[in-house]
Amino acid sequence: MDLLDKLTILTDAAKYDASCTSSGVKRGSRPGMIGNTSSSIAGCCHSFSADGRCISLLKVLMTNYCVYDCKYCVNRRSNDTRRTAFTPRELAELTIQFYRRNYIEGLFLSSGVLRDPDYTTLRMIESLRLLRQEYGFNGYIHAKAIPGTSPELVQRLGYLADRLSVNIELPSQKGLASLAPDKSKAAILAPMRLIEAQGRQNKEELVKYRHAPAFAPAGQSTQLIVGATEDSDRHILHLTESLYARYRLKRVFYSAYVPVVENPLLPALHTKPPLLREHRLYQADWLLRFYGFRAEELLDDQHPNFDPMLDPKCYWAITHPEQFPVEIMTADLDRLLRVPGIGPTGARRILSARRTGPLHFDDLKKMGIVLKRAQFFILCGGRMREGLRFTADSLALQLQAVERGSLPAPAAQQLSLFDATG
Repeated sequence: MDLLDKLTILTDAAKYDASCTSSGVKRGSRPGMIGNTSSSIAGCCHSFSADGRCISLLKVLMTNYCVYDCKYCVNRRSNDTRRTAFTPRELAELTIQFYRRNYIEGLFLSSGVLRDPDYTTLRMIESLRLLRQEYGFNGYIHAKAIPGTSPELVQRLGYLADRLSVNIELPSQKGLASLAPDKSKAAILAPMRLIEAQGRQNKEELVKYRHAPAFAPAGQSTQLIVGATEDSDRHILHLTESLYARYRLKRVFYSAYVPVVENPLLPALHTKPPLLREHRLYQADWLLRFYGFRAEELLDDQHPNFDPMLDPKCYWAITHPEQFPVEIMTADLDRLLRVPGIGPTGARRILSARRTGPLHFDDLKKMGIVLKRAQFFILCGGRMREGLRFTADSLALQLQAVERGSLPAPAAQQLSLFDATG
């Protein structure tokens, strides 16, 4: 099989992995090295498309051979598909040639499990070693750490890559047991724990020894598949919160399950991927990371899944009317961040601007506050927005209309859900 055929097969086999971004590390040019890594690089797309588009990352598998038989995976050993593998030299040469032609800015390297995790990881390490040391490649590299790999090999991989990731994929032990019997929770979490500990230790070393080699300076991430199992949004969100707290992950990625195989334990092939559910989980993830929310606040036993018609922050707000309205002139940062339509940047602008005088609704709009949402939950100088009237039921409907981009003018003559004086 020639190199182009390998490339076609192994880039297509990598397309279901969502956990690849190149943000989070900045490394300037170095004498004798090729390329640099900028923290402004974001996102990824397929590296080799039929229409010749330029791309950001070469997103590819080392091999699509796999000894595992995960029922949801197109690369499982029982699936009848064309198999191939790059040699380390082929992959390194391909990456550097793509970079020199300005097709890519870096490499996202994952792999099926060939023979066993250690053998596969050794081939990945050799590819990255060739890139870094022989070809002088100084660009961004994101590599997958395979569950079950020896700790010393995970360490070697981390010193060659900018970011490591270990995909959890299925959010529960029950899902693993039924759909991925060759994997275990312990085998998945072990490299995540090692990466966190090694990264923390490396940061301490870099304080004392400025020129010490950096271990995965962009941190680690993971991916959860949404919709392949019956796990609720609440379960997934609590798992996400725990991962951020215990392993200091930079990102948790959510991938709506795309039915590609026929199996009674999986959604039928004609089932549409739950893209809206994936979107709601990303929104909730943002609330955990930047808005001070906790998973237990957003969902409970009575409401284990997000409302598809409302974003999680709006849903939380209308189910907690006792928290509103919020007075813009006196609320602290935490309270401002709870208001739909106000983000971290907008909240800080409000705190800064109100020191110089009273704020009005027009001022908030100029600051980038999304008044289509925020107007229902705030007061400016003790007053709600003029002419704004709504009930609990109509509020939910109007916020749904905002989601659809068709919010009516705020002039409906209805009773206010909140007392205008607070």
